Amino acid sequence: MAPDVIESVAPSSPVPQVRLFPRHEQTFPELSAAEIARMHRFGEARSYRDGELMFETGKPGPGMFVILSGEVAVTERDGLGHVTPVIKQGPGQFMAELGQLSGRDALVDGRAEGAVETLLISPERLRALLVAEADLGERIMRALILRRVSLLQGGTGGPILIGAPASADVIRLQGFLTRNGYPHHLLDPASDKDAADVIARYSPSPQEMPLVVTPDGAVLRNPSEADTARAMGMLRALAKNMVYDVAVVGSGPAGLSTAVYAASEGLSVAVCDTRAFGGQAGASARIENYLGFPTGISGLALTARAYNQAQKFGADIMIPVTVTSLDCSRSEDLFGLTLDDGGVLRARSIVIASGARYRRPEIANLDRFDGRGVWYWASPIEARLCKDQDVILVGGGNSAGQAAVFLSAHARRVHMVIRGGGLGASMSRYLIERIEATPNIELVFNTEVVALDGSEGAGLERVRWRSRLSGEEAGLDVRNLFLFVGADPATSWLDGCGVAVDRGGFVLTGAACKDDKDHRVAPLETCVSGVFAVGDVRSGSVKRVGGAIGEGAQVVAALHAFLGDAARPAL
Repeated sequence: MAPDVIESVAPSSPVPQVRLFPRHEQTFPELSAAEIARMHRFGEARSYRDGELMFETGKPGPGMFVILSGEVAVTERDGLGHVTPVIKQGPGQFMAELGQLSGRDALVDGRAEGAVETLLISPERLRALLVAEADLGERIMRALILRRVSLLQGGTGGPILIGAPASADVIRLQGFLTRNGYPHHLLDPASDKDAADVIARYSPSPQEMPLVVTPDGAVLRNPSEADTARAMGMLRALAKNMVYDVAVVGSGPAGLSTAVYAASEGLSVAVCDTRAFGGQAGASARIENYLGFPTGISGLALTARAYNQAQKFGADIMIPVTVTSLDCSRSEDLFGLTLDDGGVLRARSIVIASGARYRRPEIANLDRFDGRGVWYWASPIEARLCKDQDVILVGGGNSAGQAAVFLSAHARRVHMVIRGGGLGASMSRYLIERIEATPNIELVFNTEVVALDGSEGAGLERVRWRSRLSGEEAGLDVRNLFLFVGADPATSWLDGCGVAVDRGGFVLTGAACKDDKDHRVAPLETCVSGVFAVGDVRSGSVKRVGGAIGEGAQVVAALHAFLGDAARPAL
């Protein structure tokens, strides 16, 4: 069913002052005449008349514009009819943001003010410039990243979500957009007049909430993540007859590492992920034991850098796309990945980096409260729901420890429930010391959660647990329960393709696969020649971010060896 379209809800805003940007000189640097001269070989001259649109919100961006003469006004336009100035740019400046590395839809409008002469550099040539002109490319890349950060922090561009902030589906869509680095607004109809007007006009049923209003005025009723991505131009269609050197399934640290190293060495790379880049690591509040970040870094910030690097080198990243099966019959010497939309992605080699899915413990009524008080990660979106409340967190590993410390800054008290009698066997020492030093984290050992209670409308209201030593039960009135009890490998899509797994479902590689007289199995290669596995999904991996990144880099040498031996059919 086609979405509704808002023709006019609110008049355009009066023109305010153009906003100020932090680190303005790095975000909007001015190029010298010599630098612009070096860029000419990557672009082509384009002229625009006064008032002409150069790029438009919601339509694929043509690339990066270098302004040679004239001025361009950049404005934000949302689906409710508001138009807000962002910045004006003039000679010596360039217009683009991270989305232009891959030809994504523009998040803002750019209109010529007077006659404007530019140098237009297409996404493909922009990536070539960033690699060929190292010093200049560094300045441009830094500016592109800072511009996206500013758009995210200011809520500039992207869709408007209309619904209650604590709604499970609002949180679901906010999490999807945030994890994918996509700006958006959230309007609560209980306090925002524009949002209330939209609700009054469309009279959605409770099941149709939240509404998502795209910049062109289309209204989606409680859409899926995939429908939201399609409406925003986030989800790229497969190029017809395209064959990749490498198809990577999963964009966690291992998959992104593979994409960066393979693409930087000239291989054509496609990456598929069912929800967001970063995997479980991307949901980590803070990683402090990864090399090179002594003050720590959030999982989202770390993996976003890798995501940007992969795009810089030309990897095609498709999110959200679910791979449903792998065809290893090698028709025309190619593997086939069947996607949830019925499409087939063809590649000469496959890297399995699908990681693991959050484990769901056997707790009575758990299904009823998923997304309504039960969470499997702790981001700022969930943390805001816990302000000045008691919360329960289940788990004793590093992810649980990081989440407990993060939530302690928001919640009144974090009750950390652990099945075992201590943390030393499963958690890094630095996290144990930090937890012990945090006064509002309470450790509850030798205990397991057994049941959840709550009303249909209110969500989770009470959690009950049992001592594993005495069998005694107790309970606590809480509205949020965080589960960090491990994960199971995401390998069901491999059924029937010949890739062997261990008893836990993790993919066997290297020496665990039997050699035959024609083929010696490489260390990260599976039992199917040309199919490799890296990161958490691989049997025997160390299940650490550093290990996953290392395996992603290591597998590229094996890919080169395989592709060098494999026949290369013509496209």
